[in-house]
Amino acid sequence: MTGPRWLAPLAALGGLLVLLPLAGLIARVEWTDLWSLVTSEASLTALGLSLRTSVVATVATLVLGVPLGFVLHGMRGPLRGLLRAVVLAPLVLPPVVGGLALLYAFGRRGLLGEELGGSVAFTTLAVVIAQTFVAMPFMVVSVESALAARSGRHEAIAGTLGASRTRVLTRVTLPALGPALATGAVLAFARALGEFGATLTFAGSLEGVTRTAPLEIYLVRETDPAAAAALSLVLVAVAIGVVALAYRPLRGAA
Repeated sequence: MTGPRWLAPLAALGGLLVLLPLAGLIARVEWTDLWSLVTSEASLTALGLSLRTSVVATVATLVLGVPLGFVLHGMRGPLRGLLRAVVLAPLVLPPVVGGLALLYAFGRRGLLGEELGGSVAFTTLAVVIAQTFVAMPFMVVSVESALAARSGRHEAIAGTLGASRTRVLTRVTLPALGPALATGAVLAFARALGEFGATLTFAGSLEGVTRTAPLEIYLVRETDPAAAAALSLVLVAVAIGVVALAYRPLRGAA
């Protein structure tokens, strides 16, 4: 199904809207100095911190987002829609609002500040929390959508054969959700890697502690545009790679 011809020019404009900014970034990269720019001490420190915290945040989205997706799928009535809206709110919240919300929850004077033995704000843990906060909706959506597409027949058969709910979950449902879990994980990783606003507000920008690659780009964009462009290109390459990886299982399943 190709659709009417008048869709083609609109599709071309949409493609240009995505491609032109990327082309502009590539044009600004100083290719002869690219390696030295991306391997500078500041760039490697920021990129290494981003990669480590994004991996931890992705694991957190699996541990927390998968059960949340199951609970949402099993709920009925208006409460389900309300809870889904709350869970998916980080997708549309302005980044600074998300950062302030985290600060007021986990900061020294926040709701849980004393219970946590002080503030987790402006620590590496704060970076992970911020990344998990903004990335978890991708996992929840992936799991809930995959569950909605299943009939539940295999789970019912396993239940009639005497399998416990936990056994059905681990032996039947989760293996069947493998492609959806992989998609949610890599998209969550990409979102965590690119997180900026909530991290800056909640965790600050302490070199080696909370200054991730996006924050490093933001800080050096005025003083060293070449370094900012080079590090930006690395993040773009990683983002395109993980998104391509995320949708590879879906294409294979089709």
